[in-house]
Amino acid sequence: MHLLTKGFMQDYLCWYAHGELFVPNESMVERVVGLTSSASNMHEVGNKNSNRYRNMVMDAMRMSEGNASEFPNIEEEPNADAARFFDLLKDSDEPLWDGCTNHSKLSAVAQVFTLKSDHGLSEAGYDKIIEWARSILPEGNKLKENFYAAKSMMKPLSLGYQKIDMCPNFCMLYYLENAELTECMTCEHSRYEPRTRRVKTLVAYKKLRYFPITPRLQRLFMSPSTGEHMT
Repeated sequence: MHLLTKGFMQDYLCWYAHGELFVPNESMVERVVGLTSSASNMHEVGNKNSNRYRNMVMDAMRMSEGNASEFPNIEEEPNADAARFFDLLKDSDEPLWDGCTNHSKLSAVAQVFTLKSDHGLSEAGYDKIIEWARSILPEGNKLKENFYAAKSMMKPLSLGYQKIDMCPNFCMLYYLENAELTECMTCEHSRYEPRTRRVKTLVAYKKLRYFPITPRLQRLFMSPSTGEHMT
């Protein structure tokens, strides 16, 4: 709380490229501190952009709103993560078609993804809807043409998961010290399906998708909209 209200030290260099909130002058600091002592509200005051999809990218990439516009001009090419970050920022501001004011390239894909999830649409169903939507949108629209393209675009925002082979009878996981076993220790069921002429690689009968809790908790704390509730 002391650091939040009083600052670290006078004339301290703001490392905005490493996640610190960029505050351009002392009047802004006074305005922020005068309004609230909440870290999440400080983020909101510094963030003047009302584009919630741009804010979503900022939260996911652990960047504050000041970063994108305040990066120094350097000749070095951005690394892969930074390049994906800037691509998503561009997509969050780019209109779905020339003259469109209520949807960006990112917001359209995010909302269709939500519809797919809420209503349990198959990938084929998703592609059919997109095909129809693109046919009624103006020419030159930037709606991603299929599920694969949309998923690739949204991937930098995802948290990912770990695939772990498991016994088809739910006896055990092939994990840690058991990762190299080829049959279940309890029921002795084979780990892999029989190989055929067409399928020559090892394919497990059943897989568990493990969603690590730590990055999900971190994401909830990073977003100003959920960080206050998590605290």
